[in-house]
Amino acid sequence: MSERKATVTRRTTETSVKVEINIDGTSQFEVSTGIRFFDHMLSQIAQHGIFDLKISASGPDQHHVVEDVAITLGRAFNKALGDKQGIIRMGHAIIPMDDALAMVALDISGRGYAIVEDSLKDAYISEMQSDLVHHFFVSFSSEARINLHAQVMSGTNDHHKAEALFKALARALDMATHIDPRIADIIPSTKDSIE
Repeated sequence: MSERKATVTRRTTETSVKVEINIDGTSQFEVSTGIRFFDHMLSQIAQHGIFDLKISASGPDQHHVVEDVAITLGRAFNKALGDKQGIIRMGHAIIPMDDALAMVALDISGRGYAIVEDSLKDAYISEMQSDLVHHFFVSFSSEARINLHAQVMSGTNDHHKAEALFKALARALDMATHIDPRIADIIPSTKDSIE
């Protein structure tokens, strides 16, 4: 099996983003976006997905930074998976975080689509606009070409709700990207292709 790694850079007039990912990593991460809470959430993806992840991003506007990180991370994730040969393909996780409980179910299908029910009630979580959590999941799934359903099932604290969602995303991605030795030489689709 070839190494499942990718580096993707995205530079626009609004942001500069670089993402390096190793799907078969050991939870090593370096994340710097200028938004501390977002850095904390992205670190959860590496830690609990068991991916190695380096992300650097800059830009004057939170919305564009979060969106462009999601786009770049999604593209890097898709690129690192290559032809998707041997992957389990589908994954899910239900994660508690104190008062919060979140679920993510996903399919690395080649078709980006997201349903996100985050029930965040405050305008900000720490210094980050809370609606950007939803935007991150939608943009990431579109560029990673993943069918994703994410839901906060219960909870009162917005920080805990968001963190449970990111941890659930990480665990579901870890499950879905595992190689099943029974189909190691097969692309897991009746079409024999996943974009």
